[in-house]
Amino acid sequence: MIVGQLSRDTFRALLAGSGLRVKAGPFNLSIRTRLPYLADQLHRMYAHYALMDEAEIAEFHVQVISKRSIRRPFARLIQFEVDGRSPFPPVPAEQALATLEWGINLAIAMRINHLLLFHSAAVERNGHVLLLPAWPGSGKTTLCTALIHRGYRLFSDEFGLMDPQSGNFFPLPRLMPLKNQSIEIIRNYLPEAVLGPEIPGTLKGTVAHVRPPQESIERSDESAKARWIVFPKWSANASLQLEPLPQSEAFLLLASNAFNYEVLGETAFDAVTSLVRNCECRKLVYSGFDSALAALDELTDD
Repeated sequence: MIVGQLSRDTFRALLAGSGLRVKAGPFNLSIRTRLPYLADQLHRMYAHYALMDEAEIAEFHVQVISKRSIRRPFARLIQFEVDGRSPFPPVPAEQALATLEWGINLAIAMRINHLLLFHSAAVERNGHVLLLPAWPGSGKTTLCTALIHRGYRLFSDEFGLMDPQSGNFFPLPRLMPLKNQSIEIIRNYLPEAVLGPEIPGTLKGTVAHVRPPQESIERSDESAKARWIVFPKWSANASLQLEPLPQSEAFLLLASNAFNYEVLGETAFDAVTSLVRNCECRKLVYSGFDSALAALDELTDD
């Protein structure tokens, strides 16, 4: 059964009671909240996610709760908790969805060390993964959103989850946060994309989440190996550039873009070395989606 098959009342009851237990790629989540507006947002944005079987164990138990402040007694605040602990200070209630999604990402980044976690978008085409590692502000989530609505399968806009032994990448298709000007850009370029509410005033400005396409969620148990590594950078009015990148430079950029490279040590070094040697490495500079998508289509054509 998937979330969208639950009535709104049943969905709210699960969230407020024992918890909504859903599959997120290779992980299982248990989510709890009594906030009706957050429940309504999740019912729409999580519609295609599968519910866990009763016998399955959730790796992450998270909740969003109301919070009162002595200093701000009339403020409507919420707090995110994972396993009873709060990694963030309270924030305005309107930011509940964004805080939940960032909190889940933080929990994954901090706790998962059997996989190598790259700070990278990852999509699949023709049976192989295209990695898009980038620093914040490079536009990787916006580009990833365009790709997954133009024939690519979403693995993640945030994590490249790689088994360091086999080299396989695992899908983790979750909500993707567009920020500030990117929201209107995607609304205009991809009217078919399903976006959540605009959430102003976060630490990253105004945020709106993109719901992953249904097919990407349904195929989240299908892993694949990477074949291309492209480091994207959006630059206003720039001419398209898709140029080869030396393997040595690609290695350094990937290693410095991994959440747990130092934790895994030699295992990570060997895994990144093998990954770079088996992939075509490129640097992409672009200012428009059409030219960027055409160039990436040509790169990833069999």
